[in-house]
Amino acid sequence: MAVVLFTSGISAQKTVMPGSDMDKHGCKGSAGYTFSVIKNDCVRLFEQKIQLKEVASRKSYTSGAAVILSTDEKKAELFLPSATGSIVLSKVSSRNAVVYKKGQYTLTRMKDTYTLKKSKKIIFKS
Repeated sequence: MAVVLFTSGISAQKTVMPGSDMDKHGCKGSAGYTFSVIKNDCVRLFEQKIQLKEVASRKSYTSGAAVILSTDEKKAELFLPSATGSIVLSKVSSRNAVVYKKGQYTLTRMKDTYTLKKSKKIIFKS
């Protein structure tokens, strides 16, 4: 009985070395890196050129999203704070703006302003 009590009180502790948090692509999350499908490399989202801010938030803070465009600008990779990984949108034809779509997401660029809609509701804007 004493052996059972002794062994049940010991929990296995896993020691994680700093910087050893690489994902399957070799990106270190603790250093701010995440994998980009479009760049096929690890990137820091806060260093990306296109940054979007959450609109109409009822939270006490504002979330941000990042967008990476492919070199030919036919694809847009979207990084949302609530999503695991990224969402790659494809360019669709439009007369008045540059538009990327995938499922319920639509990213529109008019001049230098980006707007992200989810099911026709604006959720992020630059």
